[in-house]
Amino acid sequence: MNFKYHIKNDLSFSDQKLNMPLVDSDYKPSAILLNGHLETIIPGIFRKVNNVDYTRERIQTSDDDFLDLDWIKNDTKKLVIISHGLEGSSDRPYMLGMAKIFANNGFDVLAWNFRGCGGEVNKQVRFYHSGATQDLETVIQHAIHLGYETINLVGFSLGGNLTLKYIGERKDLLPKEIKRVVAFSVPLSLSGSSIEISKANNILYSIRFLRHLKKKIREKAAIMPDQLSLTPLTKVKSLIDFDDHYTAPLHGYKDAEDYYEQCSSLHFLKGIRIPTLIVNALNDSFLSKDCYPFDQLKNHPNIYLETPKRGGHCGFPGKDDQGYFWSERRALNFIHNEMK
Repeated sequence: MNFKYHIKNDLSFSDQKLNMPLVDSDYKPSAILLNGHLETIIPGIFRKVNNVDYTRERIQTSDDDFLDLDWIKNDTKKLVIISHGLEGSSDRPYMLGMAKIFANNGFDVLAWNFRGCGGEVNKQVRFYHSGATQDLETVIQHAIHLGYETINLVGFSLGGNLTLKYIGERKDLLPKEIKRVVAFSVPLSLSGSSIEISKANNILYSIRFLRHLKKKIREKAAIMPDQLSLTPLTKVKSLIDFDDHYTAPLHGYKDAEDYYEQCSSLHFLKGIRIPTLIVNALNDSFLSKDCYPFDQLKNHPNIYLETPKRGGHCGFPGKDDQGYFWSERRALNFIHNEMK
């Protein structure tokens, strides 16, 4: 499979121009998975990624909580930090596939689990959310302390939004070790995406997410009943309801809309100062039209926006001759460009 990429007007990827950030995608969709739902569901449920052996490390946060980090170490000074999506973890197929391709190509890999996503309830009443960049900062500073000289970031969905917000809000204060960023299936507009995922065509996804989130609330309320009430759960019928009754108040926001407005990475893109690739498939049913900001990014000096017609949400199925998905090869190629 050919993985050469081109910018508009047929410039080769290595010859990218700063004023030409809209990328023509060469993703070739599966001939069997004929729509975005299949491209999302089949890889997420049935893909098996073998020979990925993590070593877990638990680190403490400044507010007396913990984060579980899963490592693959090759004793290099080059690190890729991978952030998962809503109710994901380091062992999801898209995380394992991304970890594998970088580990097999000379990088150390750190796949971290958001608070409460590593298999154990976290200690504080708060958990994770789309804008909790302080936890990503904790992970990055830990890696810098370990001596990594080059750090690249890869994020999926919620983790992509978190990553873009992080680099955009820090602007020129971003740690010098961070070189490049790749983000897939990013809900750049949290409000618009929350509306989309609550629509009838996405009912299977929203039911699944809500089941997992409600379970976490019940587990945490059993441990700290004086801090977390189960009463609002009866009012939670959608992800917007969950964010209104739990995510927002637990993390200092007035309501869901305030949370969405303050944490949508769309508002932080102008602050991004390093080479960044955003890949959002046009048939991603999770994303609203605001998640394809062509006009905003057409003259951005650092962001490259790639919008394949197909691919679904965190899907992009179709293996190359080494068993890697297109998205994994795409991320490797973009980040390797910094290495040359």
